Amino acid sequence: MKTLSKIKHQVKSGKYYIFWGACTIAVMAGQIYVGTGYRAMAKSMNRWFEETIDIITMPRRNSGGYIPMDNPDDYIIWESLD
Repeated sequence: MKTLSKIKHQVKSGKYYIFWGACTIAVMAGQIYVGTGYRAMAKSMNRWFEETIDIITMPRRNSGGYIPMDNPDDYIIWESLD
């Protein structure tokens, strides 16, 4: 009777797994770094947009260029020359 021994088709050393594990960790660390930077930029832009919208929607004060008159007789009425 013959004994069949199992032969491994691929023999991979521990260095193979260490290499690919390190590559995986490097890619994940890069993704986390970029994502964190993007989140910080988005918060900064949102804050800037909110401040801009607040300035635009703020009620304006009289700049002194136009003062409404109380007496309507003080308005100049232009007459047409027909």
